[in-house]
Amino acid sequence: MIKSKTKKEIKEPRITLVGAGPGDAELITIKGIKALKTADVVLYDALVNEELLEFAPEHATKVYVGKRSGDHSHSQESINKLMIDYALNYGHVVRLKGGDSFVFGRGYEELDHAASYSIPAEVIPGISSSIGVPGLQQIPVTHRGLSESFWVVTGTTMDGQVSGDLYDAAKTRATVVVLMGLRKLAEIVKIYQAEGKNRLPVAVIQSGSTDNEKVAIGVIDTIVELVEEKKIKSPALI
Repeated sequence: MIKSKTKKEIKEPRITLVGAGPGDAELITIKGIKALKTADVVLYDALVNEELLEFAPEHATKVYVGKRSGDHSHSQESINKLMIDYALNYGHVVRLKGGDSFVFGRGYEELDHAASYSIPAEVIPGISSSIGVPGLQQIPVTHRGLSESFWVVTGTTMDGQVSGDLYDAAKTRATVVVLMGLRKLAEIVKIYQAEGKNRLPVAVIQSGSTDNEKVAIGVIDTIVELVEEKKIKSPALI
């Protein structure tokens, strides 16, 4: 009897957005690791620890789609297209994003794009650097009697300006966490000085949770000089 050739297995397209945490590979969730172990393709960002790629199967395709300041080789539109193309042709795409996908990670844009192609998508949250990095430095974002809330604000908007939300945030008693704001530090300092908060404690943390971590701690009036002295560079959290 002649046996017929088995047809190539056709995998159902699906997408999983996985938050990789602030940088330390051990700060990803167990559920995130389980998703990586079943990936056919991993699309990973610039701030993702590449050690995490070792959890993906050997056969899985790993594609770097990182975007850094000044490097626009991977637009969001091209990432969206890659995500769909790989899902339709390979099966399970894990979109591995630094921090948490929904904290300045443009995760919902990618979910929305997947939905427009009727491709099922799942979200696995990650530890956001906005909370995790201060916590690792034993800096609480809320503290009884001092701060009843915290704001997470982008330092730089799409048009390259300081976020207008910072002017409102500087008026509150809340702890304010500024992401992507190192280049605007001098301008941010002026906003706080205008509110009379010259002695307000402030920390700037470079590459939190990684081997490249650097920390500058001072007050509003001294932080710019301290950051220059310690040669702190992006990515950094204020």
